[in-house]
Amino acid sequence: MSEDFNISQEETDLLALKEEKDVPNEIGEEDQHEDLQKTGTRSYFACFSQRGNFKVHMRIHTGKKPFTCTQCGKSFTLKIGLKRHMRIHTGEKPYTCPQCGKGFCQNGNLKVHMRIHTGKIYFTCQQCGKSFTRKANHDRHMRIHTGEKLYTCQYCGESFAQRENLTVHMGVHTRENSYLCLQCGKRFHQHRNLKVHMRTHTGKKPFTCEQCGKSFTRKLGLKRHMRIHNGESPFTCQFCGRSFTQKGTLNRHMGIHTGEKPYSCQLCRKTFTRKIGLERHMRIHTGEKPYKCAQCGKSFIQHGNLTEKYCAVNNTVRRLFHGIVAEM
Repeated sequence: MSEDFNISQEETDLLALKEEKDVPNEIGEEDQHEDLQKTGTRSYFACFSQRGNFKVHMRIHTGKKPFTCTQCGKSFTLKIGLKRHMRIHTGEKPYTCPQCGKGFCQNGNLKVHMRIHTGKIYFTCQQCGKSFTRKANHDRHMRIHTGEKLYTCQYCGESFAQRENLTVHMGVHTRENSYLCLQCGKRFHQHRNLKVHMRTHTGKKPFTCEQCGKSFTRKLGLKRHMRIHNGESPFTCQFCGRSFTQKGTLNRHMGIHTGEKPYSCQLCRKTFTRKIGLERHMRIHTGEKPYKCAQCGKSFIQHGNLTEKYCAVNNTVRRLFHGIVAEM
Protein backbone atom coordinates (compact mmCIF):
# COMPACT_ATOMS: atom_id res chain seq x y z
CA MET A 1 0.00 0.00 0.00
CA SER A 2 1.32 3.42 -0.95
CA GLU A 3 -0.22 6.74 -0.26
CA ASP A 4 0.68 10.43 -0.31
CA PHE A 5 0.63 12.05 3.09
CA ASN A 6 -0.09 15.70 2.32
CA ILE A 7 -2.17 17.86 4.64
CA SER A 8 -3.94 20.76 2.96
CA GLN A 9 -3.51 24.40 3.95
CA GLU A 10 -7.06 24.51 5.31
CA GLU A 11 -6.37 21.51 7.56
CA THR A 12 -3.11 23.11 8.71
CA ASP A 13 -4.76 26.44 9.54
CA LEU A 14 -7.63 24.83 11.41
CA LEU A 15 -5.23 22.62 13.37
CA ALA A 16 -3.10 25.62 14.28
CA LEU A 17 -6.18 27.58 15.32
CA LYS A 18 -7.34 24.71 17.52
CA GLU A 19 -3.89 24.47 19.12
CA GLU A 20 -3.92 28.21 19.74
CA LYS A 21 -7.34 27.98 21.36
CA ASP A 22 -6.23 25.13 23.60
CA VAL A 23 -3.21 27.02 25.01
CA PRO A 24 -3.95 29.83 27.52
CA ASN A 25 -2.54 33.25 26.59
CA GLU A 26 -0.58 35.66 28.78
CA ILE A 27 -3.60 37.11 30.57
CA GLY A 28 -4.67 33.62 31.65
CA GLU A 29 -7.59 31.83 30.03
CA GLU A 30 -8.21 29.74 33.15
CA ASP A 31 -8.61 32.95 35.17
CA GLN A 32 -11.04 34.28 32.59
CA HIS A 33 -13.09 31.09 32.81
CA GLU A 34 -13.06 31.28 36.62
CA ASP A 35 -14.27 34.90 36.58
CA LEU A 36 -16.97 33.91 34.09
CA GLN A 37 -18.28 31.28 36.51
CA LYS A 38 -18.23 33.66 39.48
CA THR A 39 -19.95 36.60 37.76
CA GLY A 40 -22.29 34.57 35.57
CA THR A 41 -21.68 36.98 32.69
CA ARG A 42 -21.35 35.73 29.14
CA SER A 43 -18.17 36.21 27.06
CA TYR A 44 -18.44 39.02 24.48
CA PHE A 45 -17.28 36.63 21.74
CA ALA A 46 -19.82 33.80 21.62
CA CYS A 47 -17.49 31.35 19.81
CA PHE A 48 -14.16 32.41 21.31
CA SER A 49 -13.01 33.42 24.78
CA GLN A 50 -10.16 35.55 23.39
CA ARG A 51 -10.34 38.44 20.94
CA GLY A 52 -7.15 37.28 19.17
CA ASN A 53 -8.67 33.93 18.27
CA PHE A 54 -11.84 35.65 17.09
CA LYS A 55 -9.82 37.91 14.76
CA VAL A 56 -8.01 34.89 13.30
CA HIS A 57 -11.33 33.09 12.80
CA MET A 58 -12.78 36.07 10.91
CA ARG A 59 -10.14 35.63 8.21
CA ILE A 60 -12.06 32.51 7.13
CA HIS A 61 -14.97 34.77 6.17
CA THR A 62 -12.97 37.74 4.85
CA GLY A 63 -10.40 35.65 2.99
CA LYS A 64 -7.59 37.75 4.44
CA LYS A 65 -4.19 36.04 4.36
CA PRO A 66 -1.61 38.45 5.82
CA PHE A 67 1.36 36.06 5.88
CA THR A 68 3.03 35.69 2.46
CA CYS A 69 5.93 33.52 1.34
CA THR A 70 8.69 35.69 -0.13
CA GLN A 71 9.89 32.85 -2.38
CA CYS A 72 6.71 31.79 -4.18
CA GLY A 73 4.05 34.32 -3.12
CA LYS A 74 1.69 31.84 -1.46
CA SER A 75 -0.31 33.41 1.39
CA PHE A 76 -1.61 32.06 4.70
CA THR A 77 -4.14 33.08 7.33
CA LEU A 78 -1.82 32.10 10.19
CA LYS A 79 1.86 32.74 10.81
CA ILE A 80 2.34 29.08 11.75
CA GLY A 81 0.94 28.12 8.33
CA LEU A 82 3.68 30.17 6.64
CA LYS A 83 6.29 28.68 8.99
CA ARG A 84 5.27 25.14 8.02
CA HIS A 85 5.13 26.07 4.33
CA MET A 86 8.70 27.40 4.41
CA ARG A 87 9.89 23.86 5.12
CA ILE A 88 9.04 23.04 1.49
CA HIS A 89 11.64 25.55 0.32
CA THR A 90 14.23 24.81 3.02
CA GLY A 91 13.75 21.03 2.87
CA GLU A 92 13.48 20.88 6.66
CA LYS A 93 11.76 17.73 7.95
CA PRO A 94 11.76 17.92 11.76
CA TYR A 95 9.43 14.96 12.31
CA THR A 96 11.11 11.56 11.85
CA CYS A 97 9.55 8.10 11.91
CA PRO A 98 11.22 6.08 14.70
CA GLN A 99 10.72 2.82 12.78
CA CYS A 100 11.95 3.58 9.26
CA GLY A 101 13.64 6.97 9.60
CA LYS A 102 11.50 8.75 7.00
CA GLY A 103 11.21 12.51 7.62
CA PHE A 104 8.14 14.74 7.37
CA CYS A 105 7.48 18.49 7.28
CA GLN A 106 4.43 18.23 9.54
CA ASN A 107 3.63 16.19 12.62
CA GLY A 108 0.22 15.27 11.19
CA ASN A 109 1.87 13.64 8.19
CA LEU A 110 4.06 11.57 10.50
CA LYS A 111 1.01 10.38 12.46
CA VAL A 112 -0.69 9.26 9.24
CA HIS A 113 2.52 7.55 8.09
CA MET A 114 2.76 5.59 11.35
CA ARG A 115 -0.42 3.74 10.40
CA ILE A 116 1.62 1.87 7.78
CA HIS A 117 3.67 0.29 10.56
CA THR A 118 0.73 -0.31 12.90
CA GLY A 119 -1.36 -1.83 10.11
CA LYS A 120 -4.37 0.36 10.86
CA ILE A 121 -6.50 0.89 7.74
CA TYR A 122 -9.74 2.72 8.24
CA PHE A 123 -11.31 3.51 4.87
CA THR A 124 -11.85 0.97 2.07
CA CYS A 125 -13.26 1.64 -1.40
CA GLN A 126 -16.34 -0.52 -1.93
CA GLN A 127 -15.85 -0.55 -5.72
CA CYS A 128 -12.24 -1.68 -6.11
CA GLY A 129 -11.19 -2.68 -2.59
CA LYS A 130 -8.33 -0.20 -2.24
CA SER A 131 -7.73 0.89 1.36
CA PHE A 132 -6.70 4.23 2.84
CA THR A 133 -5.51 5.45 6.22
CA ARG A 134 -7.19 8.86 5.80
CA LYS A 135 -10.80 9.69 4.89
CA ALA A 136 -9.67 12.63 2.74
CA ASN A 137 -7.60 10.31 0.51
CA HIS A 138 -10.51 7.86 0.31
CA ASP A 139 -12.86 10.65 -0.77
CA ARG A 140 -10.38 11.86 -3.42
CA HIS A 141 -10.02 8.30 -4.71
CA MET A 142 -13.80 7.91 -5.06
CA ARG A 143 -13.84 10.71 -7.63
CA ILE A 144 -12.07 8.30 -10.00
CA HIS A 145 -15.17 6.09 -9.97
CA THR A 146 -17.82 8.85 -9.80
CA GLY A 147 -16.13 11.27 -12.21
CA GLU A 148 -16.94 14.12 -9.82
CA LYS A 149 -14.95 17.33 -10.39
CA LEU A 150 -15.33 19.76 -7.49
CA TYR A 151 -12.69 22.33 -8.38
CA THR A 152 -13.51 24.74 -11.22
CA CYS A 153 -11.26 27.36 -12.81
CA GLN A 154 -12.74 30.85 -12.40
CA TYR A 155 -11.18 31.99 -15.70
CA CYS A 156 -12.10 29.29 -18.22
CA GLY A 157 -14.54 27.04 -16.36
CA GLU A 158 -12.47 23.85 -16.68
CA SER A 159 -13.09 21.49 -13.77
CA PHE A 160 -10.76 19.16 -11.90
CA ALA A 161 -11.16 16.27 -9.49
CA GLN A 162 -8.18 17.34 -7.36
CA ARG A 163 -7.40 20.76 -5.89
CA GLU A 164 -3.71 20.30 -6.77
CA ASN A 165 -4.57 19.94 -10.47
CA LEU A 166 -6.54 23.20 -10.38
CA THR A 167 -3.62 24.98 -8.69
CA VAL A 168 -1.25 23.85 -11.43
CA HIS A 169 -3.78 24.80 -14.12
CA MET A 170 -4.17 28.33 -12.69
CA GLY A 171 -0.55 28.98 -13.60
CA VAL A 172 -1.66 28.99 -17.27
CA HIS A 173 -3.79 32.07 -16.62
CA THR A 174 -1.73 33.88 -13.98
CA ARG A 175 1.70 33.03 -15.48
CA GLU A 176 3.07 32.58 -11.98
CA ASN A 177 6.07 30.47 -12.93
CA SER A 178 8.45 31.22 -10.08
CA TYR A 179 10.76 28.21 -10.36
CA LEU A 180 13.38 28.33 -13.12
CA CYS A 181 15.39 25.43 -14.55
CA LEU A 182 18.95 26.73 -14.88
CA GLN A 183 19.81 24.16 -17.56
CA CYS A 184 17.08 24.77 -20.15
CA GLY A 185 15.30 27.92 -18.94
CA LYS A 186 11.91 26.27 -18.50
CA ARG A 187 9.78 27.71 -15.68
CA PHE A 188 7.39 25.94 -13.33
CA HIS A 189 4.52 27.00 -11.13
CA GLN A 190 5.45 24.60 -8.33
CA HIS A 191 8.82 23.66 -6.84
CA ARG A 192 8.02 19.94 -6.90
CA ASN A 193 7.39 20.15 -10.67
CA LEU A 194 10.84 21.67 -11.12
CA LYS A 195 12.37 18.83 -9.07
CA VAL A 196 10.64 16.24 -11.26
CA HIS A 197 11.71 18.11 -14.42
CA MET A 198 15.36 18.12 -13.33
CA ARG A 199 15.33 14.32 -13.58
CA THR A 200 15.09 14.69 -17.38
CA HIS A 201 18.54 16.29 -17.26
CA THR A 202 20.06 14.02 -14.61
CA GLY A 203 18.39 10.80 -15.80
CA LYS A 204 17.49 10.00 -12.20
CA LYS A 205 14.64 7.51 -11.72
CA PRO A 206 14.17 7.12 -7.96
CA PHE A 207 11.00 5.02 -8.07
CA THR A 208 11.70 1.35 -8.79
CA CYS A 209 9.30 -1.57 -9.12
CA GLU A 210 10.29 -4.29 -6.64
CA GLN A 211 8.75 -6.99 -8.83
CA CYS A 212 10.40 -6.36 -12.20
CA GLY A 213 13.04 -3.70 -11.51
CA LYS A 214 11.65 -1.08 -13.90
CA SER A 215 12.34 2.50 -12.73
CA PHE A 216 10.37 5.71 -13.08
CA THR A 217 11.05 9.43 -12.70
CA ARG A 218 7.74 10.01 -10.92
CA LYS A 219 5.92 8.19 -8.14
CA LEU A 220 2.73 8.34 -10.21
CA GLY A 221 4.47 6.43 -13.00
CA LEU A 222 5.36 3.61 -10.60
CA LYS A 223 1.84 3.63 -9.17
CA ARG A 224 0.33 3.20 -12.64
CA HIS A 225 2.87 0.51 -13.52
CA MET A 226 2.02 -1.53 -10.40
CA ARG A 227 -1.49 -2.03 -11.73
CA ILE A 228 0.03 -4.37 -14.33
CA HIS A 229 1.29 -6.66 -11.56
CA ASN A 230 -1.69 -6.49 -9.18
CA GLY A 231 -4.33 -6.57 -11.94
CA GLU A 232 -6.00 -3.40 -10.74
CA SER A 233 -8.19 -1.65 -13.36
CA PRO A 234 -9.95 1.23 -11.57
CA PHE A 235 -11.23 3.02 -14.70
CA THR A 236 -14.44 1.43 -16.02
CA CYS A 237 -16.35 2.28 -19.20
CA GLN A 238 -19.94 3.25 -18.38
CA PHE A 239 -21.16 1.92 -21.74
CA CYS A 240 -19.66 -1.57 -22.00
CA GLY A 241 -18.17 -2.21 -18.55
CA ARG A 242 -14.64 -2.74 -19.81
CA SER A 243 -11.97 -1.69 -17.28
CA PHE A 244 -8.59 -0.04 -17.79
CA THR A 245 -5.46 0.57 -15.73
CA GLN A 246 -5.13 4.21 -16.84
CA LYS A 247 -7.63 7.03 -17.25
CA GLY A 248 -6.09 8.11 -20.55
CA THR A 249 -6.74 4.66 -22.01
CA LEU A 250 -10.37 4.85 -20.87
CA ASN A 251 -10.76 8.28 -22.48
CA ARG A 252 -9.44 6.94 -25.79
CA HIS A 253 -11.74 3.92 -25.53
CA MET A 254 -14.76 6.17 -24.92
CA GLY A 255 -14.29 7.57 -28.42
CA ILE A 256 -15.51 4.22 -29.78
CA HIS A 257 -18.89 4.75 -28.11
CA THR A 258 -19.25 8.52 -28.49
CA GLY A 259 -17.72 8.79 -31.97
CA GLU A 260 -15.73 11.78 -30.76
CA LYS A 261 -12.57 12.58 -32.72
CA PRO A 262 -10.93 15.55 -31.00
CA TYR A 263 -7.72 15.59 -33.08
CA SER A 264 -8.12 17.34 -36.43
CA CYS A 265 -5.66 17.83 -39.30
CA GLN A 266 -5.34 21.55 -40.09
CA LEU A 267 -4.47 20.81 -43.73
CA CYS A 268 -7.20 18.38 -44.84
CA ARG A 269 -9.57 18.43 -41.82
CA LYS A 270 -9.41 14.68 -41.31
CA THR A 271 -10.15 13.81 -37.67
CA PHE A 272 -8.77 11.17 -35.31
CA THR A 273 -9.69 9.68 -31.95
CA ARG A 274 -6.06 9.61 -30.78
CA LYS A 275 -3.23 12.13 -30.97
CA ILE A 276 -0.82 9.49 -32.27
CA GLY A 277 -3.19 8.88 -35.18
CA LEU A 278 -2.98 12.55 -36.15
CA GLU A 279 0.82 12.50 -35.81
CA ARG A 280 1.09 9.51 -38.16
CA HIS A 281 -1.30 11.15 -40.62
CA MET A 282 0.75 14.38 -40.71
CA ARG A 283 3.66 12.43 -42.22
CA ILE A 284 1.60 12.17 -45.41
CA HIS A 285 1.69 15.96 -45.70
CA THR A 286 5.27 16.48 -44.48
CA GLY A 287 6.73 13.52 -46.38
CA GLU A 288 8.51 12.29 -43.26
CA LYS A 289 9.48 8.60 -43.38
CA PRO A 290 11.22 7.74 -40.11
CA TYR A 291 11.32 3.95 -40.56
CA LYS A 292 14.06 2.65 -42.88
CA CYS A 293 14.54 -0.95 -44.01
CA ALA A 294 18.03 -2.27 -43.25
CA GLN A 295 17.75 -4.75 -46.15
CA CYS A 296 16.75 -2.56 -49.11
CA GLY A 297 17.15 0.99 -47.74
CA LYS A 298 13.55 1.95 -48.49
CA SER A 299 11.86 4.29 -45.97
CA PHE A 300 8.29 4.14 -44.66
CA ILE A 301 5.80 6.38 -42.86
CA GLN A 302 4.74 3.69 -40.38
CA HIS A 303 6.71 0.97 -38.64
CA GLY A 304 4.10 -1.62 -39.63
CA ASN A 305 4.85 -1.00 -43.32
CA LEU A 306 8.49 -1.92 -42.70
CA THR A 307 7.61 -5.50 -41.81
CA GLU A 308 4.65 -6.10 -44.12
CA LYS A 309 4.18 -6.50 -47.89
CA TYR A 310 5.46 -2.98 -48.71
CA CYS A 311 9.10 -4.06 -48.32
CA ALA A 312 10.00 -6.40 -51.22
CA VAL A 313 13.14 -7.80 -49.56
CA ASN A 314 11.44 -8.62 -46.27
CA ASN A 315 8.53 -10.14 -48.15
CA THR A 316 10.87 -12.35 -50.22
CA VAL A 317 12.76 -13.48 -47.11
CA ARG A 318 9.46 -14.29 -45.43
CA ARG A 319 8.27 -16.40 -48.40
CA LEU A 320 11.57 -18.29 -48.54
CA PHE A 321 11.43 -18.96 -44.81
CA HIS A 322 7.89 -20.30 -44.97
CA GLY A 323 8.86 -22.45 -47.99
CA ILE A 324 11.76 -24.03 -46.09
CA VAL A 325 9.54 -24.72 -43.07
CA ALA A 326 6.90 -26.33 -45.31
CA GLU A 327 9.47 -28.70 -46.85
CA MET A 328 10.77 -29.88 -43.45
